Amino acid sequence: MIKQAVKKQLITVGDFIEASSDTMPMTLVAGKSGLKRRINEPAINRPGLALTGFYKYFAHKRIQVLGLAEISYLSSLSKAKRGKCLREFFGAKLPCVVVTRGKTILPAMIELADEFRVPLLKTTAVTKDFVNATTIIMENLSAPRSQIQGTMMEIMGIGVLIDGAPGIGKSDTALALIRKGNALVSDDVTSMRVDSAGSIIASPVNITRYHMEIRGLGIIHVPSLFGVSSVRNEKKLDAVITLCSESQRAKEFRGGDKLPAVEILGVEVPHIVIAVIPGRDIANIVEAATLDLKLKKLGHDAEKELDERLVSIMTGGQAVTD
Repeated sequence: MIKQAVKKQLITVGDFIEASSDTMPMTLVAGKSGLKRRINEPAINRPGLALTGFYKYFAHKRIQVLGLAEISYLSSLSKAKRGKCLREFFGAKLPCVVVTRGKTILPAMIELADEFRVPLLKTTAVTKDFVNATTIIMENLSAPRSQIQGTMMEIMGIGVLIDGAPGIGKSDTALALIRKGNALVSDDVTSMRVDSAGSIIASPVNITRYHMEIRGLGIIHVPSLFGVSSVRNEKKLDAVITLCSESQRAKEFRGGDKLPAVEILGVEVPHIVIAVIPGRDIANIVEAATLDLKLKKLGHDAEKELDERLVSIMTGGQAVTD
């Protein structure tokens, strides 16, 4: 049984900026002291009505985006009215404010961002593109996460979590798979989250990223030994393979090598059990089980085809040829 502790994510503005650095980079203009402010709602808000003074249904817990329309409206106001409008806006306990299209930021906005400790950010992205990209980023950041004991691998393009009791040989098996050209995602502890498509995405915890612990050898840095192609930052989870002793399999896994799907964060994942026996090449068996799963996804089920063939022979009287 896979043990998982689901945690609700607490997202800060600093987390949001870091997660956006590759796909939607932003510049921090003011309000640096507020980077630890929490973003309590993942949706994005354009505060058109709020800037006119209507705050009754204002979604102040969301990232606030000021595009061409909002900046143009503010620029059209008198200095006194604009100052009053912006003071009320920045005083509404916002997580952060983002100005899009590379528009010039009004001096009053910079002063109020520092005064109310609200991070003020700037991006050259078009407002529509920024909102779409940021929505995906926030969905990923706010998705429930779970840390699971197990070694995550990419084997022939398939994401596999190798599970099992301590000392059963998960890391040794992973090392042998890496030598065969496969890639490590994480060793020992794996972080799981559900993406916007409903798939489980596995990634390493930061402290052990790219490292493995091998009994009798110690800690190794995988890309230094096997090259950068031997590691992955994250991978979709396609299957769980449990390693266990022969006696444990007979006692706990009576359904055979293939069991009903295991549930992780509400998503069912195919489950395979492999008995660890002295002299057995577990890495080869794990690789074969993964390739068999890949074939099944392509519509080729060897076990089902053999069953159908045997039934056909027994009911149709066909002779079995060598």
